[in-house]
Amino acid sequence: MPTTAGAPGTPGLMRAINDRAALEALLTRGPLTRPQIAELVGVSKPTASQMLARLEEAGLVARDGLREGLPGRTAGLYRLNAGAAHVAGADVTPARIRVSVADLVGTVVGEHTLPTPGRSAHDVVGRVGAALDGAAAAAGLDRSRLDRLVVGIQGAVDPRTGKLGYAAHIPGWHVPDLERTLTGGLGLPVAVENDVNLSALAESADGRAAGVADFVLLWIADGVGMAVVLNGVPHRGATGGAGEIGYMPAVGAPLMRGIRRTHTGGVHSRVGGAAVLRLMREHGFRGREAATALARAVAALDGPPGAGERAEAALAELATRIGATLATVVAVVDPALVVLTGEVLRAGGEALRSRVEHHLHDLSIPRPPVRLSAVGGNPVLAGALQQALRETRVAVFSRTAP
Repeated sequence: MPTTAGAPGTPGLMRAINDRAALEALLTRGPLTRPQIAELVGVSKPTASQMLARLEEAGLVARDGLREGLPGRTAGLYRLNAGAAHVAGADVTPARIRVSVADLVGTVVGEHTLPTPGRSAHDVVGRVGAALDGAAAAAGLDRSRLDRLVVGIQGAVDPRTGKLGYAAHIPGWHVPDLERTLTGGLGLPVAVENDVNLSALAESADGRAAGVADFVLLWIADGVGMAVVLNGVPHRGATGGAGEIGYMPAVGAPLMRGIRRTHTGGVHSRVGGAAVLRLMREHGFRGREAATALARAVAALDGPPGAGERAEAALAELATRIGATLATVVAVVDPALVVLTGEVLRAGGEALRSRVEHHLHDLSIPRPPVRLSAVGGNPVLAGALQQALRETRVAVFSRTAP
Protein backbone atom coordinates (compact mmCIF):
# COMPACT_ATOMS: atom_id res chain seq x y z
CA MET A 1 0.00 0.00 0.00
CA PRO A 2 1.55 3.41 -0.92
CA THR A 3 2.76 5.66 1.89
CA THR A 4 1.25 9.15 2.08
CA ALA A 5 3.43 12.26 2.44
CA GLY A 6 2.27 12.86 5.99
CA ALA A 7 2.45 9.32 7.34
CA PRO A 8 4.62 8.66 10.42
CA GLY A 9 8.29 8.28 9.56
CA THR A 10 7.97 9.56 5.98
CA PRO A 11 10.41 12.17 4.60
CA GLY A 12 7.73 14.86 4.56
CA LEU A 13 6.94 14.46 8.24
CA MET A 14 10.60 14.26 9.23
CA ARG A 15 11.29 17.47 7.31
CA ALA A 16 8.47 19.21 9.20
CA ILE A 17 9.82 17.97 12.55
CA ASN A 18 13.31 19.22 11.71
CA ASP A 19 11.93 22.55 10.48
CA ARG A 20 10.13 23.10 13.73
CA ALA A 21 13.22 22.15 15.76
CA ALA A 22 15.26 24.70 13.80
CA LEU A 23 12.67 27.42 14.36
CA GLU A 24 12.53 26.67 18.10
CA ALA A 25 16.33 26.87 18.26
CA LEU A 26 16.35 30.24 16.50
CA LEU A 27 13.60 31.50 18.81
CA THR A 28 15.37 30.55 22.04
CA ARG A 29 19.02 31.11 21.02
CA GLY A 30 18.87 34.00 18.56
CA PRO A 31 20.80 34.19 15.27
CA LEU A 32 22.70 30.99 14.47
CA THR A 33 25.01 29.75 11.75
CA ARG A 34 24.19 26.83 9.48
CA PRO A 35 26.64 24.49 11.29
CA GLN A 36 25.18 25.48 14.66
CA ILE A 37 21.65 24.74 13.45
CA ALA A 38 22.78 21.41 12.00
CA GLU A 39 24.31 20.44 15.35
CA LEU A 40 21.29 21.56 17.42
CA VAL A 41 18.74 19.84 15.18
CA GLY A 42 20.89 16.76 14.66
CA VAL A 43 21.11 16.80 10.86
CA SER A 44 23.94 16.99 8.36
CA LYS A 45 25.15 20.34 7.03
CA PRO A 46 23.74 19.69 3.53
CA THR A 47 20.37 18.82 5.10
CA ALA A 48 20.56 21.99 7.19
CA SER A 49 21.19 24.02 4.02
CA GLN A 50 18.12 22.53 2.35
CA MET A 51 16.07 23.14 5.50
CA LEU A 52 17.12 26.79 5.78
CA ALA A 53 16.39 27.39 2.10
CA ARG A 54 12.91 25.91 2.62
CA LEU A 55 12.27 28.08 5.70
CA GLU A 56 13.52 31.19 3.90
CA GLU A 57 11.15 30.52 1.03
CA ALA A 58 8.29 30.11 3.52
CA GLY A 59 9.12 33.51 5.02
CA LEU A 60 9.96 32.08 8.44
CA VAL A 61 13.73 32.59 8.44
CA ALA A 62 15.87 35.51 7.25
CA ARG A 63 19.59 36.03 6.79
CA ASP A 64 21.20 38.14 9.49
CA GLY A 65 24.66 39.08 8.30
CA LEU A 66 27.92 37.25 8.96
CA ARG A 67 29.62 35.89 12.06
CA GLU A 68 33.26 36.91 12.01
CA GLY A 69 36.20 36.60 14.38
CA LEU A 70 35.94 32.82 14.77
CA PRO A 71 38.35 30.15 13.49
CA GLY A 72 37.59 28.91 10.00
CA ARG A 73 35.56 30.51 7.25
CA THR A 74 33.17 33.40 7.87
CA ALA A 75 29.72 31.94 8.51
CA GLY A 76 26.37 33.37 7.50
CA LEU A 77 23.83 33.95 10.28
CA TYR A 78 20.14 33.10 10.19
CA ARG A 79 17.40 34.46 12.42
CA LEU A 80 13.72 33.87 12.94
CA ASN A 81 11.68 36.30 10.84
CA ALA A 82 9.98 38.27 13.60
CA GLY A 83 7.52 39.77 11.12
CA ALA A 84 6.16 36.39 10.04
CA ALA A 85 3.30 36.79 12.51
CA HIS A 86 1.91 39.32 14.97
CA VAL A 87 -0.34 38.85 17.99
CA ALA A 88 -2.20 41.15 20.36
CA GLY A 89 -2.97 41.09 24.05
CA ALA A 90 -5.59 43.19 25.82
CA ASP A 91 -6.08 44.11 29.48
CA VAL A 92 -9.66 45.15 30.19
CA THR A 93 -10.78 47.05 33.30
CA PRO A 94 -13.92 49.12 33.95
CA ALA A 95 -11.95 52.28 33.08
CA ARG A 96 -9.96 51.31 29.98
CA ILE A 97 -8.87 48.77 27.39
CA ARG A 98 -5.09 48.55 26.96
CA VAL A 99 -3.74 46.62 23.95
CA SER A 100 -0.20 45.59 23.03
CA VAL A 101 0.94 44.09 19.73
CA ALA A 102 4.01 41.83 19.58
CA ASP A 103 5.88 40.17 16.74
CA LEU A 104 6.64 36.45 16.51
CA VAL A 105 9.77 36.80 18.67
CA GLY A 106 7.74 38.50 21.41
CA THR A 107 8.97 42.06 20.98
CA VAL A 108 6.21 44.61 21.70
CA VAL A 109 5.93 46.80 18.61
CA GLY A 110 2.76 48.80 19.30
CA GLU A 111 0.52 49.84 22.20
CA HIS A 112 -2.70 51.76 22.64
CA THR A 113 -5.02 52.59 25.53
CA LEU A 114 -8.70 53.34 24.99
CA PRO A 115 -10.36 55.03 27.99
CA THR A 116 -13.89 53.78 28.64
CA PRO A 117 -15.11 56.04 31.44
CA GLY A 118 -18.37 55.61 33.30
CA ARG A 119 -20.58 52.57 33.20
CA SER A 120 -21.87 52.78 29.64
CA ALA A 121 -22.46 49.48 27.85
CA HIS A 122 -21.49 50.31 24.28
CA ASP A 123 -20.89 47.63 21.68
CA VAL A 124 -18.07 45.49 23.02
CA VAL A 125 -16.83 44.53 19.54
CA GLY A 126 -16.57 48.19 18.55
CA ARG A 127 -14.65 49.17 21.67
CA VAL A 128 -12.17 46.31 21.46
CA GLY A 129 -11.81 46.90 17.72
CA ALA A 130 -10.96 50.56 18.27
CA ALA A 131 -8.31 49.69 20.87
CA LEU A 132 -6.93 46.92 18.66
CA ASP A 133 -6.73 49.18 15.61
CA GLY A 134 -4.92 51.83 17.66
CA ALA A 135 -2.24 49.36 18.79
CA ALA A 136 -1.90 47.89 15.29
CA ALA A 137 -1.47 51.36 13.81
CA ALA A 138 1.22 52.15 16.39
CA ALA A 139 3.03 49.03 15.12
CA GLY A 140 2.69 50.13 11.49
CA LEU A 141 0.13 47.38 10.80
CA ASP A 142 -3.55 47.00 10.21
CA ARG A 143 -5.85 44.52 11.89
CA SER A 144 -5.64 42.04 9.00
CA ARG A 145 -1.96 41.46 9.85
CA LEU A 146 -2.78 40.21 13.35
CA ASP A 147 -2.97 36.45 13.85
CA ARG A 148 -4.60 36.24 17.27
CA LEU A 149 -5.90 38.26 20.23
CA VAL A 150 -6.02 37.20 23.88
CA VAL A 151 -8.13 39.36 26.19
CA GLY A 152 -7.47 39.50 29.93
CA ILE A 153 -10.46 40.57 31.98
CA GLN A 154 -11.55 40.77 35.61
CA GLY A 155 -13.93 37.85 35.29
CA ALA A 156 -14.15 34.36 33.85
CA VAL A 157 -15.87 32.82 30.84
CA ASP A 158 -18.14 29.92 31.74
CA PRO A 159 -17.09 27.10 29.37
CA ARG A 160 -20.63 25.67 29.45
CA THR A 161 -22.39 28.83 28.25
CA GLY A 162 -19.65 31.04 26.80
CA LYS A 163 -20.86 33.94 28.97
CA LEU A 164 -18.69 36.10 31.17
CA GLY A 165 -19.20 35.68 34.91
CA TYR A 166 -17.83 37.30 38.06
CA ALA A 167 -17.74 40.62 36.18
CA ALA A 168 -20.84 42.63 37.02
CA HIS A 169 -18.56 45.69 37.35
CA ILE A 170 -17.67 45.58 33.62
CA PRO A 171 -20.82 46.46 31.64
CA GLY A 172 -21.30 45.56 28.02
CA TRP A 173 -19.33 42.31 28.13
CA HIS A 174 -22.20 40.03 29.13
CA VAL A 175 -23.13 38.87 25.65
CA PRO A 176 -23.92 35.28 24.59
CA ASP A 177 -20.86 33.28 23.51
CA LEU A 178 -18.43 36.13 24.12
CA GLU A 179 -15.38 34.61 22.41
CA ARG A 180 -17.30 33.70 19.27
CA THR A 181 -18.89 37.16 19.18
CA LEU A 182 -15.47 38.84 19.36
CA THR A 183 -13.90 36.43 16.86
CA GLY A 184 -16.65 37.04 14.31
CA GLY A 185 -16.78 40.77 14.84
CA LEU A 186 -13.04 41.40 14.81
CA GLY A 187 -12.10 38.96 12.07
CA LEU A 188 -9.37 37.07 13.94
CA PRO A 189 -9.25 34.32 16.59
CA VAL A 190 -9.99 35.71 20.07
CA ALA A 191 -9.63 34.04 23.46
CA VAL A 192 -10.90 35.61 26.69
CA GLU A 193 -9.04 34.69 29.87
CA ASN A 194 -9.15 35.67 33.53
CA ASP A 195 -6.62 38.42 34.21
CA VAL A 196 -5.06 36.69 37.22
CA ASN A 197 -4.61 33.47 35.26
CA LEU A 198 -2.72 35.46 32.64
CA SER A 199 -0.53 36.98 35.34
CA ALA A 200 0.30 33.44 36.47
CA LEU A 201 1.20 32.53 32.88
CA ALA A 202 3.61 35.49 32.77
CA GLU A 203 5.07 34.37 36.10
CA SER A 204 5.61 30.87 34.69
CA ALA A 205 7.37 32.23 31.62
CA ASP A 206 9.61 34.93 33.07
CA GLY A 207 9.05 35.17 36.82
CA ARG A 208 9.32 33.38 40.14
CA ALA A 209 7.34 30.37 38.95
CA ALA A 210 9.59 29.49 36.00
CA GLY A 211 9.97 25.72 36.08
CA VAL A 212 7.40 25.28 38.88
CA ALA A 213 4.55 22.93 37.93
CA ASP A 214 2.23 23.54 40.90
CA PHE A 215 1.84 27.02 42.39
CA VAL A 216 -0.75 29.59 43.38
CA LEU A 217 -0.63 33.30 42.65
CA LEU A 218 -2.49 35.69 44.96
CA TRP A 219 -3.51 39.05 43.49
CA ILE A 220 -4.71 41.86 45.74
CA ALA A 221 -5.66 45.26 44.33
CA ASP A 222 -9.18 46.69 44.54
CA GLY A 223 -10.37 43.11 44.48
CA VAL A 224 -8.88 39.75 45.38
CA GLY A 225 -8.13 36.95 42.96
CA MET A 226 -6.06 33.81 42.72
CA ALA A 227 -4.64 31.64 39.98
CA VAL A 228 -4.21 27.94 40.73
CA VAL A 229 -1.67 26.32 38.40
CA LEU A 230 -1.54 22.51 38.43
CA ASN A 231 0.90 20.54 36.26
CA GLY A 232 1.80 23.78 34.52
CA VAL A 233 -1.80 24.57 33.50
CA PRO A 234 -4.19 27.10 35.12
CA HIS A 235 -7.08 25.28 36.78
CA ARG A 236 -10.28 27.03 35.71
CA GLY A 237 -12.99 24.86 37.26
CA ALA A 238 -16.38 23.77 35.97
CA THR A 239 -17.71 27.33 35.53
CA GLY A 240 -14.40 29.13 35.01
CA GLY A 241 -14.51 30.48 38.54
CA ALA A 242 -11.61 28.61 40.16
CA GLY A 243 -9.55 31.10 42.16
CA GLU A 244 -12.34 33.59 42.84
CA ILE A 245 -11.38 33.48 46.52
CA GLY A 246 -12.67 36.96 47.26
CA TYR A 247 -16.09 35.34 47.70
CA MET A 248 -14.78 32.68 50.10
CA PRO A 249 -15.75 32.84 53.81
CA ALA A 250 -12.89 34.13 55.95
CA VAL A 251 -11.81 33.92 59.56
CA GLY A 252 -12.88 37.08 61.37
CA ALA A 253 -15.49 38.10 58.80
CA PRO A 254 -19.24 37.62 59.11
CA LEU A 255 -20.77 35.02 56.82
CA MET A 256 -22.17 36.61 53.69
CA ARG A 257 -25.05 34.82 52.02
CA GLY A 258 -26.61 35.30 48.62
CA ILE A 259 -23.44 36.86 47.22
CA ARG A 260 -24.01 38.41 43.82
CA ARG A 261 -22.14 41.70 43.72
CA THR A 262 -18.47 42.08 42.79
CA HIS A 263 -15.98 42.75 45.59
CA THR A 264 -18.18 41.17 48.23
CA GLY A 265 -17.43 38.09 50.29
CA GLY A 266 -15.53 37.18 53.41
CA VAL A 267 -11.99 37.26 52.02
CA HIS A 268 -12.59 40.51 50.18
CA SER A 269 -13.94 42.12 53.33
CA ARG A 270 -10.68 41.21 55.11
CA VAL A 271 -7.91 41.74 52.53
CA GLY A 272 -9.49 43.53 49.56
CA GLY A 273 -8.38 47.03 48.68
CA ALA A 274 -11.06 48.78 50.74
CA ALA A 275 -10.33 46.58 53.77
CA VAL A 276 -6.59 47.24 53.55
CA LEU A 277 -7.14 50.98 53.26
CA ARG A 278 -9.45 50.91 56.27
CA LEU A 279 -6.91 48.92 58.31
CA MET A 280 -4.06 51.28 57.45
CA ARG A 281 -6.15 54.32 58.35
CA GLU A 282 -7.03 52.75 61.70
CA HIS A 283 -3.29 52.72 62.45
CA GLY A 284 -2.78 56.29 61.29
CA PHE A 285 -1.55 55.78 57.72
CA ARG A 286 -3.57 57.79 55.25
CA GLY A 287 -3.98 57.64 51.50
CA ARG A 288 -6.66 57.72 48.83
CA GLU A 289 -5.76 54.19 47.77
CA ALA A 290 -4.80 51.08 49.72
CA ALA A 291 -1.41 50.77 48.03
CA THR A 292 -0.46 54.33 48.98
CA ALA A 293 -1.43 53.93 52.62
CA LEU A 294 0.30 50.56 52.87
CA ALA A 295 3.49 51.94 51.33
CA ARG A 296 3.50 54.68 53.96
CA ALA A 297 3.17 52.09 56.71
CA VAL A 298 6.10 50.13 55.28
CA ALA A 299 8.20 53.30 55.13
CA ALA A 300 7.36 54.05 58.77
CA LEU A 301 8.81 50.74 60.00
CA ASP A 302 12.19 52.47 60.26
CA GLY A 303 10.74 55.73 61.54
CA PRO A 304 10.32 57.14 65.06
CA PRO A 305 9.30 54.62 67.77
CA GLY A 306 5.63 55.60 67.83
CA ALA A 307 5.18 55.43 64.07
CA GLY A 308 7.28 52.27 63.83
CA GLU A 309 5.14 50.49 66.41
CA ARG A 310 1.94 51.50 64.61
CA ALA A 311 3.37 50.32 61.30
CA GLU A 312 4.42 47.00 62.80
CA ALA A 313 0.94 46.47 64.24
CA ALA A 314 -0.71 47.33 60.89
CA LEU A 315 1.50 44.98 58.87
CA ALA A 316 1.21 42.19 61.43
CA GLU A 317 -2.59 42.33 61.27
CA LEU A 318 -2.66 42.41 57.47
CA ALA A 319 -0.12 39.57 57.23
CA THR A 320 -2.21 37.50 59.65
CA ARG A 321 -5.31 37.98 57.50
CA ILE A 322 -3.47 37.09 54.29
CA GLY A 323 -1.71 34.16 55.94
CA ALA A 324 -5.03 32.74 57.16
CA THR A 325 -6.49 33.09 53.65
CA LEU A 326 -3.52 31.31 52.11
CA ALA A 327 -3.53 28.57 54.75
CA THR A 328 -6.99 27.50 53.60
CA VAL A 329 -5.80 27.27 50.00
CA VAL A 330 -2.53 25.55 50.86
CA ALA A 331 -4.37 22.88 52.85
CA VAL A 332 -6.39 21.96 49.75
CA VAL A 333 -3.90 22.50 46.91
CA ASP A 334 -0.51 21.91 48.60
CA PRO A 335 1.37 24.08 46.06
CA ALA A 336 5.15 24.17 45.70
CA LEU A 337 5.14 27.97 45.67
CA VAL A 338 2.99 31.00 46.53
CA VAL A 339 3.47 34.16 44.47
CA LEU A 340 2.18 37.55 45.63
CA THR A 341 1.25 40.27 43.14
CA GLY A 342 -1.19 43.11 42.51
CA GLU A 343 -0.85 46.77 43.50
CA VAL A 344 -1.46 46.19 47.21
CA LEU A 345 0.95 43.29 47.66
CA ARG A 346 3.61 45.03 45.58
CA ALA A 347 3.26 48.10 47.81
CA GLY A 348 3.79 45.87 50.87
CA GLY A 349 7.03 44.62 49.36
CA GLU A 350 9.49 42.44 51.22
CA ALA A 351 8.28 43.67 54.61
CA LEU A 352 4.80 42.29 54.02
CA ARG A 353 6.00 39.20 52.14
CA SER A 354 8.19 37.99 55.00
CA ARG A 355 5.43 38.47 57.53
CA VAL A 356 2.86 36.67 55.33
CA GLU A 357 5.24 33.74 54.92
CA HIS A 358 5.79 33.59 58.69
CA HIS A 359 2.06 33.54 59.47
CA LEU A 360 1.28 31.05 56.70
CA HIS A 361 3.95 28.63 57.92
CA ASP A 362 2.63 29.04 61.46
CA LEU A 363 -0.89 28.07 60.34
CA SER A 364 -0.25 25.31 57.80
CA ILE A 365 1.53 21.96 57.74
CA PRO A 366 2.66 22.39 54.10
CA ARG A 367 5.07 25.31 54.09
CA PRO A 368 5.59 26.52 50.53
CA PRO A 369 7.89 29.49 50.02
CA VAL A 370 6.15 32.82 49.51
CA ARG A 371 7.69 35.11 46.90
CA LEU A 372 6.93 38.51 45.40
CA SER A 373 6.22 38.55 41.68
CA ALA A 374 9.24 39.18 39.47
CA VAL A 375 7.22 40.21 36.40
CA GLY A 376 7.64 43.89 35.63
CA GLY A 377 5.24 46.18 33.82
CA ASN A 378 1.70 44.96 33.21
CA PRO A 379 1.60 41.23 34.04
CA VAL A 380 -1.87 40.77 32.51
CA LEU A 381 -0.68 42.06 29.13
CA ALA A 382 2.52 40.02 29.43
CA GLY A 383 0.50 36.86 30.05
CA ALA A 384 -1.96 37.64 27.26
CA LEU A 385 0.89 38.01 24.78
CA GLN A 386 2.51 34.83 26.07
CA GLN A 387 -0.68 32.83 25.51
CA ALA A 388 -1.26 34.36 22.06
CA LEU A 389 2.35 33.68 21.05
CA ARG A 390 2.25 30.07 22.22
CA GLU A 391 -0.82 29.31 20.14
CA THR A 392 0.37 31.27 17.11
CA ARG A 393 3.84 29.72 17.09
CA VAL A 394 2.30 26.24 17.00
CA ALA A 395 0.49 27.22 13.81
CA VAL A 396 3.32 29.21 12.22
CA PHE A 397 6.02 26.65 12.99
CA SER A 398 3.87 24.00 11.32
CA ARG A 399 3.51 25.80 7.99
CA THR A 400 5.94 23.46 6.27
CA ALA A 401 4.22 20.33 7.58
CA PRO A 402 2.79 18.01 4.89
